Amino acid sequence: MFELPIEEAEVPVADESQFTPFEAVIQGGGLDLSPTAVETLQVNVTKLCNQACHHCHVDASPKRTEQMDERTINRCLEVMAENPDIKNLDITGGAPELNPHFDYFVEEAKKLGKHIMVRHNLTVTFDGNPQTKESKRYLPEFFAKHGIEVVSSLPYYQEFFTDKQRGKGVFQKSMDSMKLLNEQGYGEENSGLVLDLVYNPIGAFLPPEQEHLEADYKKELWEKFGLKFNNLYTITNMPIHRFKEQLLRKGGYEEYMEKLVNAFNPAAALGVMCRSLVSVGYDGTMYDCDFNQMLDMAIEDGGQTTIFDFDYSKLINREIKFDLHCYGCTAGSGSSCGGATA
Repeated sequence: MFELPIEEAEVPVADESQFTPFEAVIQGGGLDLSPTAVETLQVNVTKLCNQACHHCHVDASPKRTEQMDERTINRCLEVMAENPDIKNLDITGGAPELNPHFDYFVEEAKKLGKHIMVRHNLTVTFDGNPQTKESKRYLPEFFAKHGIEVVSSLPYYQEFFTDKQRGKGVFQKSMDSMKLLNEQGYGEENSGLVLDLVYNPIGAFLPPEQEHLEADYKKELWEKFGLKFNNLYTITNMPIHRFKEQLLRKGGYEEYMEKLVNAFNPAAALGVMCRSLVSVGYDGTMYDCDFNQMLDMAIEDGGQTTIFDFDYSKLINREIKFDLHCYGCTAGSGSSCGGATA
């Protein structure tokens, strides 16, 4: 369990007027980034977490209390039942398993035949709920029973770099947790149980090429720990919330933004996740993506603001909201909840 990152000093105000608005770039390039579908409902069920990672764009921590209630979860289930084009449920947090209705949500969504992904931080299995002390040791078996795709952040395959970003002792707990998942069949070829890892750069730079880094991860984790996983996703650190504050304190925000802007890739832009996904906050408010959610940039097009107003036809004809952070999803090979986009 970890304390919140120490606030070193007052956060300076960024001068963002020097950067070309993202919308101007896509319009100038003749790119159409309108929605293509709503294939995935991504639901953030809590901001409570057993960790307080330095790069966390959600600002999750053991001190947060926000939780999605059962009424809103039931509405998400109704929307998925009523809209067969929604094939995927992506459950996020915080640590989503700390929502008291998490098990119910998974079980009912599985009955609907949806593919379920859980953003699992690996250590919650051992830490449990930091507020109620409820154990989560059952999670590996629960995930396997319901055929959940487990997506877990592992900043690097070495202890020093992982603990530097996520807290002392996280790496070893992550290795132990992966072992439990492997024992259930996760990462095994043809088991049907998928374990994906997520790489975030440890610092203000773009992630390396995803395929080559995946090969390195698989080699190192197998040779040193006897561990297996299926896919590695590389995700750019978004210049929002904690990471942005760190950059501003160190005087590196403008340099990082310039790096993202200069690395803009039209091919990556065409594959951004907001074109086929709707993000739902713990209170039911709908957003174009998880990052817009954390910046309170709610969907307003067509009079829709919450999951209770969900209208599929209006959503696929909405205008997606963009801002400077969108350069993070479109730099280099691109970045999404499923890794590179180009």
